[in-house]
Amino acid sequence: MARTHSKTSHNAPTQRMPETPARNASASHRNGPTQEQIARRAYELFLARGGDHGQHEQDWAQAERELKLGR
Repeated sequence: MARTHSKTSHNAPTQRMPETPARNASASHRNGPTQEQIARRAYELFLARGGDHGQHEQDWAQAERELKLGR
């Protein structure tokens, strides 16, 4: 006698969760700049000003603005 197979499969493929994107510039850009990106840009601004101390808050704010605008 031949075996009959039911239409429902017990070996149905399982649903896979989408993989989390790797942390890269484009992924982080969607959520805004990271603290590290802002810090690096603020340091660049500090060096561009000649390394004068006392304007770290302005450097940070400018770096944050530039990165949010995609500059």
